[in-house]
Amino acid sequence: MDMDEILLDAEDRMQTAVKVFRENLGKLRTGKASVGLLEGITINLYGTEMPLEQTANLLAPEARLIVIQPYDKNAIPGIEKAILQANLGLNPVNDGTVVRITIPQLTEERRKEMVKIVHRIAEEQRTAVRQVRRDANDHLKKLEKDSDISEDQMHGKLKEVQDVTDQYIKEIDEIMEEKEKEVLEI
Repeated sequence: MDMDEILLDAEDRMQTAVKVFRENLGKLRTGKASVGLLEGITINLYGTEMPLEQTANLLAPEARLIVIQPYDKNAIPGIEKAILQANLGLNPVNDGTVVRITIPQLTEERRKEMVKIVHRIAEEQRTAVRQVRRDANDHLKKLEKDSDISEDQMHGKLKEVQDVTDQYIKEIDEIMEEKEKEVLEI
């Protein structure tokens, strides 16, 4: 790999860390209705495991309500069963045509727990970004050691890697603060 490839690879891996962070936060139950809570749930429909979002429309029409409109009403029992088995602490209720999930209000204690979880997930992703930086720096130092680049070039690229690292750590921190505010304000 040359210097530019190392930097592009590092940036791509850091973007992935931020994406994973957003996905993990989307799955946290914050007391606010979000169809992201149901991501990854699969239902058994006609003998085949299918993602819930491929079998129904998922809506959050109100702050504390998720509505699932199955394309086939025969899927309703499977949808309810899958949601209960996912252990999300959600109780689906059906009226024969749609499944409704009311999101319970969070207690103050649960909110503080959620903030700790958000901080832990953020730290995991900051660590992942720093590991990418370490890998990129090691590659650059090896190029310099092998005399493929000059010491000045290496230091210039090390600074670029640090700048990109700072940018993604800042993005993770901003997302974390936004989610923390969301959890505490509900």
